Amino acid sequence: MGCIFCEYNKSDYIVENELAFAIYDNFPVNKGHILVIPKRHFSSYFEAETAEIEAIFELTKKCKNILDENYNPDGYNIGVNINYAGGQTIMHLHQHIIPRYKGDVENPRGGIRKLMPNLVEYDG
Repeated sequence: MGCIFCEYNKSDYIVENELAFAIYDNFPVNKGHILVIPKRHFSSYFEAETAEIEAIFELTKKCKNILDENYNPDGYNIGVNINYAGGQTIMHLHQHIIPRYKGDVENPRGGIRKLMPNLVEYDG
């Protein structure tokens, strides 16, 4: 079986640049949840070239503008899970951009833990 991100349909890209692309997450933890993904296949943030990190950062800013326009969130969580022990289920680096909204959880401290209780059950 191949890598879902390496084989992703370009027509579903929100934005892209030479080294990365962004898509809406198929298992969103909140409205507008986006993944920013490098085009080269590797699993860990620590394996990324500087140019790839810069490309991901560039798309993160573009995605933030798109989310502000379309969803008007009150805040954001941005993060990367590394290795299975760190919560990574697809072994191709991807950065989460999760819009946050006032009232989406009673107390927003602690990030996304309380947004979707079944989040920990997802097994890629």
